[in-house]
Amino acid sequence: MVETDEFIEDAIEEIRETVGDANAVIALSGGVDSSVAATLAYEAVGDRLTPVYVDTGLMRKGETEGVRETFSFMDSLRIVEADDRFFDRLAGVTDPEAKRHVIGEGFIDEFETVAHEVDADYLVQGTIYPDRIESEGNIKSHHNVGGLPDVVDFEGIVEPVRDLYKDEVREVARALDLEAVIAERMPFPGPGLAVRIIGEVTPEKAGVAREATHVVEEELAEYDPWQAFAAVIGKGTGVKGDNRVHGWIVAVRSVESRDGMTARAQEIDWSTLQRIQSRITGENEDVARVVYDVTHKPPATIEYE
Repeated sequence: MVETDEFIEDAIEEIRETVGDANAVIALSGGVDSSVAATLAYEAVGDRLTPVYVDTGLMRKGETEGVRETFSFMDSLRIVEADDRFFDRLAGVTDPEAKRHVIGEGFIDEFETVAHEVDADYLVQGTIYPDRIESEGNIKSHHNVGGLPDVVDFEGIVEPVRDLYKDEVREVARALDLEAVIAERMPFPGPGLAVRIIGEVTPEKAGVAREATHVVEEELAEYDPWQAFAAVIGKGTGVKGDNRVHGWIVAVRSVESRDGMTARAQEIDWSTLQRIQSRITGENEDVARVVYDVTHKPPATIEYE
């Protein structure tokens, strides 16, 4: 386990030495990794840091509003509404790795645009150790590692938590006195809901995944999962009222893990699962059925794509 006070001091000094007198932008998602990186970078360079939150249309329910409120103390915070641009980029893309690369390129374009406006030479990211391992090990590309384009218009990329596991990042978050809603929240993938949608990513599918994930997070909070969410995996036949429907199939996933490198599917009480399916199918008329994923990691990954 990392010695948090020493790590914080060293990380701030590293950012300060790397960025020097230049300006920097940071990719801020609202998750614990980027929030810790943003807090460290803000401590290191102050107002020469511009936090950039990009609303891709693939975020959790209420994410944009939460980021705006939580990081309002950073006067330079930028909220970029880019959902139309991301859905346009993803139109017709079905391959999981292609999705990740498209999203990685989209993020970089948005960050470079803001960087030019504020004359920033450096990009700060919340990349953590498992991101690097999975990308380098050819398991999957992370949008902020393997998903980046080969050429980026920055003098350097700074990754202050690059050698930490998720549980270590949480320890640093607590030491930095970040709110529990940030420090203790479940992981959320950098590409967002795109990796919880099998096949082409559309606004409709993203809306279903967003609302269903919100239900799952609410209903499974008492189980204290490492990660719990819903994914849109296809379409199937169902019956609603007196009508046959061909609606979305939503998969519910809830896992226990220490660092995300391996995970075990949680045993969920049957009544809880029935309540989840009732809410998801009842609150969205286009969902025909709900299934529960019992697969561990390995052989599966935690996310679907």
